[in-house]
Amino acid sequence: MAAMKVDSIRVTPTLAIPRDEFEVRFSRSSGPGGQHAQRSETRVEAVFDIAASQTLTPTEKERVEARLGPVVRAVAQDERSQWRNRELALERVAAQLREALRPRRARRPTRPSAAAREQRLTEKRRRAEVKRLRQPPPE
Repeated sequence: MAAMKVDSIRVTPTLAIPRDEFEVRFSRSSGPGGQHAQRSETRVEAVFDIAASQTLTPTEKERVEARLGPVVRAVAQDERSQWRNRELALERVAAQLREALRPRRARRPTRPSAAAREQRLTEKRRRAEVKRLRQPPPE
């Protein structure tokens, strides 16, 4: 197995995306925090453009785009540290990609069992009887 580059984000055991494929933007964080929050740009938005990716295969691009759209983005403003928020935002994008790349199991159509059908009909008859007994007697 090839060695993973230090400057890449691990998405799956076999897929690592280089950090330079992610666009990272910084802005001021919202909420309380006094002068520190008002002066420092600790909010981080990580953006991953699927079509521009050199790492994903065409099949992977198609699967991710179908599930997440053409651009995957995540925001982090949980921490006071810009560096920590950057790591959180990148990990959130990686988690979205990981989930989108996970193959879905094909649904096998099933039929209700005979016992389940009988139970449903018995319950339906019982409910009908309950409702019938609520009616005033015929005059």
